Amino acid sequence: MQPETSASDVDRQAHAAATTRFGKPIVLPARLGHVLSLDDFEAAARRHLPAPVFAYVSGGVERNQSLRANARAFEAFEFVTRVLADTSKRSTATKLFDRTWSAPIGIAPMGICALSAYRGDLVLTRAAAHENIPMVMSGSSLIRMEEIIKANPHAWFQAYLPGTEDEIVALIERVKIAGFGTLVVTLDASIASNRENNIRAGFSTPLRPSMALAWEGLTHPRWLFGTFLNTIMRHGMPHFENNHARRGAPILSASVLRDFSDRGHLGWQHIRMVRAMWPGKLVIKGILDVRDARLAVETGADGLIVSNHGGRQLDSTVSPLRVLPGIVQACPEVAVMIDSGFRRGTDVLKALAMGAKFVFIGRPFNYAAAVAGEPGVRKAISLLREETSRDMAMLGVSSLQDLERDCLLEA
Repeated sequence: MQPETSASDVDRQAHAAATTRFGKPIVLPARLGHVLSLDDFEAAARRHLPAPVFAYVSGGVERNQSLRANARAFEAFEFVTRVLADTSKRSTATKLFDRTWSAPIGIAPMGICALSAYRGDLVLTRAAAHENIPMVMSGSSLIRMEEIIKANPHAWFQAYLPGTEDEIVALIERVKIAGFGTLVVTLDASIASNRENNIRAGFSTPLRPSMALAWEGLTHPRWLFGTFLNTIMRHGMPHFENNHARRGAPILSASVLRDFSDRGHLGWQHIRMVRAMWPGKLVIKGILDVRDARLAVETGADGLIVSNHGGRQLDSTVSPLRVLPGIVQACPEVAVMIDSGFRRGTDVLKALAMGAKFVFIGRPFNYAAAVAGEPGVRKAISLLREETSRDMAMLGVSSLQDLERDCLLEA
């Protein structure tokens, strides 16, 4: 006689299967056995990381209004499901820029990842390569772009344009020589934002050593020995490696701020200049206004990422999900993508139903890298991909191309 299987056993078996469908089982440390969703990685990272580092990754700006609005935006839409639709052969595979990816999800660019996770950018890009999703490395990373593209030839590079035309040309030439095929230019960070939460938590750029910061390290030994001291011993003091063609300042240097504060004079003519010299795909990130979306397309962009920088720039900025349909309608000739606030498979499907081609997620993958390295990121990707597939079945669609706006109603 077979023993009765409880509902909790079924749930555990389903999550185990989710880790094996795309390859070998992904094994996480026993202390992370509770991880069932991307939100669980955030809770684990809050315990693992020193408070200043966690505040840097998790926070927004000022009152965090945009940060909260990004999460709430998904609550404004509900699904209208179809039944008796054969979804047994459903697939999350998605074609974008002449490559078919395993799911319509990618890893958004995140600066200073190597401070929260040991060799963070490399961890992210290797996991993305294994799971066949795009990873966008940040220009504000602490690992050289040449190492990233060597580990993952399909990685994308995200640039904040330097302050002079000569510096722009030199940076784009370096990215081109490195071998990247897709360049993402972020336009919504022309000036440093007011991240008060970072200051209150003791985080700053440059990092300023203090007794409070030292105590945070000592009380988080896994991070202290596994990430910070491991980095110093093996690779020396981290530098900003990719904001310019040359190596940037060390993370403890007072000159760091000068590297990030001189973009206010840039205009669309600089995007036209980049387009003229860049042979690969060009994506413009940080678009929220339809007029800017059209200007980006007219200057030669192959794709757009509708984004408010994860709520980290201007507080009270509109959630990207709210303006997505208008931008999709205005720019049918290019791939319109989106980021900011995505956490569940249902979030992904809502954006795709509104016309987005792809969804990028940042913080949860950073948390996963911090607490469990490459296996953690792969687990996070697997969880989100399996959520998306399961939600497709319950929605009654077999192909992401079948998603249409009429499957959503405003709540």
